[in-house]
Amino acid sequence: MDLIVFYLFATLAVIAALGVVALRNPVHAALCLAVVFISLAALYVLLSAPFVAAAQVMIYAGAILILFVFVIMLLSPGVDQGAGALKWQRPLAAVFGLALAVELILVLASAVLPAARGQYTPERLAQIGDVQAIGALLFTDFLLPFEITSLLLLVAMVGVIVLAKKRVRS
Repeated sequence: MDLIVFYLFATLAVIAALGVVALRNPVHAALCLAVVFISLAALYVLLSAPFVAAAQVMIYAGAILILFVFVIMLLSPGVDQGAGALKWQRPLAAVFGLALAVELILVLASAVLPAARGQYTPERLAQIGDVQAIGALLFTDFLLPFEITSLLLLVAMVGVIVLAKKRVRS
């Protein structure tokens, strides 16, 4: 039963991700992104990671997606979609996409993934708890990437405000 649910949500996530890339309407693409986030949360539940699934729904499907939709509505890019695209960009993008897919298939077909286990085995997680393990890793081993991510989000928000302010003035 778990395998059927996994394939269902994995297929849904891939199809919705293709919709994010392929759809021209940014609101529809944002809705597809919501489906991707919810599907990933369901996959996290299947991996016995309920905290990560809840964080996925609250942070990404909630806050980040609402921020995306707010920016889309604020900048209203629906008037001039794809007008600046050059004729040679689509075939070139298709060639690069195909090359990336072939490379990915070759790497996955030749890779042998080791069954290495980290310091947080399921038994250890049962002792200390998922949230404590994530917090310990986030604020010790992954502190620098955590701070860089927060800085990038801050820069992105300032950039959106600058773009919106220029748009409102003109």
